[in-house]
Amino acid sequence: VQLQACGGGLVEPGGSLRLSCAASRRTGSMGWFRQAPGKEREFVAAIGWSGGNTYYADSVKGRVTISRDNAKNTVDLQMNSLKPEDTAVYFCAANPNSVIASAISNLNSYAYWGHGTQVTVSS
Repeated sequence: VQLQACGGGLVEPGGSLRLSCAASRRTGSMGWFRQAPGKEREFVAAIGWSGGNTYYADSVKGRVTISRDNAKNTVDLQMNSLKPEDTAVYFCAANPNSVIASAISNLNSYAYWGHGTQVTVSS
């Protein structure tokens, strides 16, 4: 499975961005992770295969919405009220099957990764 993410860019604090990730075929659970310079990659959000279950990191809860379109094999991340600390490279990830809730934020739960898209929040 190949994943292609897009939608990153430069935005002012308080602004919004929508990231999108296209998979080459249908997958199970999908997620977004991010990695800031000098820091480890961290979980942002994930969604189950049906789109009915969503999961968010505490740092983005209430500001971010993850959604998927299984007809198009895409997963989107709508980010609002962006903060400078949201600056990072954002990566799309997928698993061929469903990931249990207790492992949804674990990087090792995902078999496929996209190349990442840069999000910079700065005035």
